[in-house]
Amino acid sequence: MSTDTQYGWNPALGMTLLAKLKSDLKAAMLSKNETVKGALRIIISEFPTKITTPITLESGKKSTRAKRDDEITDDDIISLIMGLCKSERQTLEYKKETTSEYLEILEAYLPKMATEEEITAWAKENIDLSQFKSPIQAMGPIMKHFGKSADGNVVKKVLAEMAG
Repeated sequence: MSTDTQYGWNPALGMTLLAKLKSDLKAAMLSKNETVKGALRIIISEFPTKITTPITLESGKKSTRAKRDDEITDDDIISLIMGLCKSERQTLEYKKETTSEYLEILEAYLPKMATEEEITAWAKENIDLSQFKSPIQAMGPIMKHFGKSADGNVVKKVLAEMAG
């Protein structure tokens, strides 16, 4: 891959995802890295429409407004990037391709996904399937523990194996 490893984010960096996106955009502009610059601009351009907070207008009508920078959480941005990745994967599938530089750049800003082994180990230690009417009901506590780093389909597979 032609992009430098300086691009991307993980929670251990000690800076918010928003700050990292902005500093990486600046770096990409200075180094004239058009691919990274383009990808980051797409992410940031989605903020006003995708990262909003509900408000009630004086008329009593419900509406939304774009969140200010200080209100945007890492999870807000991670959800947005996951959405962009999903649509890029669909586009690639249509073109019969497996990956693109754009997708790789997007994925560099997502937290590392929990592996099936990590999910299985945590579930076996913390989940008692006999407490649930059906194994799938245990999905809630597992997803809550792993947050955005667990793929729901992987969690379903783990629960099916535990129940089986």
